[in-house]
Amino acid sequence: MNTKYNTKVVMLGTGTPNPVPERSGPSVAIVVNNISYLVDFGTGIVRQAERANKMGIHALEAKNLKTAFLTHTHSDHTIGLADLIYTPWVLEREDPLKIYGPKGVKKMVDHLLAAYEDDINARMFGLEQANKTGIQVKTTEIGEGIVYEDELVTVEAFLVDHPPFEAFGYKFTTPDKVIVISGDTCYNTNLIKQAKNCDILIHEVISSTGVQLRDPKWKKYHLRVHTTSKDLAKIAAEVNPGKLVFYHQLFMVAPDETGKMVTEAEREEEMINEVKSEYKGIVISAKDLDIIN
Repeated sequence: MNTKYNTKVVMLGTGTPNPVPERSGPSVAIVVNNISYLVDFGTGIVRQAERANKMGIHALEAKNLKTAFLTHTHSDHTIGLADLIYTPWVLEREDPLKIYGPKGVKKMVDHLLAAYEDDINARMFGLEQANKTGIQVKTTEIGEGIVYEDELVTVEAFLVDHPPFEAFGYKFTTPDKVIVISGDTCYNTNLIKQAKNCDILIHEVISSTGVQLRDPKWKKYHLRVHTTSKDLAKIAAEVNPGKLVFYHQLFMVAPDETGKMVTEAEREEEMINEVKSEYKGIVISAKDLDIIN
């Protein structure tokens, strides 16, 4: 390990489309020394970043939110995109925002810039005299392979399985850690290959028990596009990461076949135990603003 560098993960948002007040929309920050790299732009991203800034992670101050990666264009992963484009600029970010993601992200960015054209002009040419660079967005639509490199990090994108979208996971290689983020996916051998023996695997998960209690439409959907806790146990056993981190958790709390209502905490414990039955490493069920070293 290179002690000159310090890589940490900040869980800005661990939620799903469900409006759970304690969980902001999905967003993860990889912080290397004093530089931040964001993955996905869920609801509340900039406010969550500011909370982390006030916790001492100054790489997540609004003006420092400059480089971001998108796994796929589902709304819960992109609703915070306008926030990421505009709020840091209003707070005087001077550098253009760089975004890397799948097909469709450029169209999304272009539409958002057009939607806020009046606001942009008012801020640039009115009393605020806002800068003309921090509002710019440099969007790159990616394929598999290395999509970004600088002196601190190499970022590799790989396809996962989340139809009907083109969806990517990301592998961040820094001087002291290898971190893999699944994005949304069902059980996927490509992810297993890319994540093998990584330091931290951040993976979505749904309750194996809870999904069986859904109505047929949602059960079919979730089983096709997401990863059950039982499947995540198999993934973790094959990957053997130093730490496994749950995010984008769907606990699916509902009455069981006897009519008993389980709590989210009980469902969470059950999911952790399912994973630990096959994987002997560290399991973290992440909460918003958790910091993982």
